[in-house]
Amino acid sequence: MRPITPRPPVATPSLDRRSFLRRSAFALAAAAAGPTLLAACGTDSAPGSGSGSGSRGVTFLSYLPLETLSLAPELLAVAGGHFTKHGLDVKLQPVKGSPQAMQTLLAGAGLVTRVGQIDLVTAVGKTNQPMVNVGSLTRASTVRVLYSKKNPLNRPEDFAGKTMGVPSEGGTSDKLVSLVMSNSGLDATSVKRQVVGLTPGTFNLVQQGRIAGYVVSLDTANIVVSQNSDAAVFDPGEYVNADTQVYVSTKENVRTQAADLRAFLAGINDAVAAMVADESLDETLKVLRGAYSFATLDDDEIAKASLRQSRDAWTGGKPADPFLVTGEQAWSTGYEELVKAGMVSSGLDPRVWLDNSLLSA
Repeated sequence: MRPITPRPPVATPSLDRRSFLRRSAFALAAAAAGPTLLAACGTDSAPGSGSGSGSRGVTFLSYLPLETLSLAPELLAVAGGHFTKHGLDVKLQPVKGSPQAMQTLLAGAGLVTRVGQIDLVTAVGKTNQPMVNVGSLTRASTVRVLYSKKNPLNRPEDFAGKTMGVPSEGGTSDKLVSLVMSNSGLDATSVKRQVVGLTPGTFNLVQQGRIAGYVVSLDTANIVVSQNSDAAVFDPGEYVNADTQVYVSTKENVRTQAADLRAFLAGINDAVAAMVADESLDETLKVLRGAYSFATLDDDEIAKASLRQSRDAWTGGKPADPFLVTGEQAWSTGYEELVKAGMVSSGLDPRVWLDNSLLSA
C-alpha cells in the first residue's frame, strides 16, 4: 500500500522569497494534515496512479481529509486515469481547513484547491486576495449537521444557545452555521463553536451532550445514521444558497498555468461525467476500490447512497447541463446572501471573482 503524501522538496543552494514561501507552505500543510490514512495500491506506474510518462506534476490542495467520498471527483480522476489522459500527474495534498488551503495556494504551493463559495467570496471581498473561481463542482449543499434525536436540531431556532462542532475555526462549516442562523433572522453569535474531528466517532460527543451536533460530509452522515439509531441529520442547504463548492486558483496561476488548469478541470469533468453515466455506480466503485480503501468507500450501501446524493448536487437535478460551469445569477445570489449576513461588503462586483474560460467547451 502506498500512502498519498506530498513529494519532499529538493534542496537547492539558495531560495528566493517565493520559493521560501512555497516550501514553508508545504511544510505547514503536511504538519497540519498529520498522517494520511488513505492509501493508493500499486506501484508508481500502475494504471490510474496519476503518474504517466511525460505528465506534468501539479498539486491539488484539499481542505478535507482524503478518506471521504466528498472527494470522489478528485479520487476518481486519479484512479481512473482522467488526469493522466489530459497530461497531468496530480498529487492530492490534504491541509487543515479551507483557510489554510487558500493560504497555501496563495503561497504558491499548489495549482488549485476546492473550497466553498462562502470562503472564497469572504476572502476576496474583505481583503482582495488574488483568487478566482475557475469552476463550480456543486449546485447544492453537500454537507449535513449530525445531531441526536434526543436533542433535535430540526430548525435553525434549535441551534440557539447550543455548541456546534466544526472541523476548523473560520472555515466553511463555521461560516455555514452563521449563515443558517442569519438567514433565519437569528443571532449567529448565540451558537458556540468547537473544533472537532470529522469522523463518525465524534458522534459520541453528541450522545454525551458535549456538543449539540457537528458539520460533516454526506458519507460521514450516512455511516453515522446507519450505525446509530438515535442519529439524524439537518440539511443546511434548505436555508443557505451560497453553500456551493468551487475550484479556486490564483490569478497568477490563471495567467501562467492556464494549460494545467484546463487539463485539471477537464479531468474533473471526465470523472464527474463517468459517475453520472454510471447509474448503478458499480464501475465507479470498482475503479475507486482498485486504488483506495476507507470505511465509507468499502461499504456498498453507504458508498452508493453518498455518491447518489453527491451526484444530485453536482448536476443540480439537470444532468444534461454542462458540468462545472458557474451561473452568474446563482453566483451573484450567493454574494448577496453573504452581504446580508454581514460577512462581506455590499457594492462589490462578484463577477470579477469568476472565470469560466478555462472549462472545456
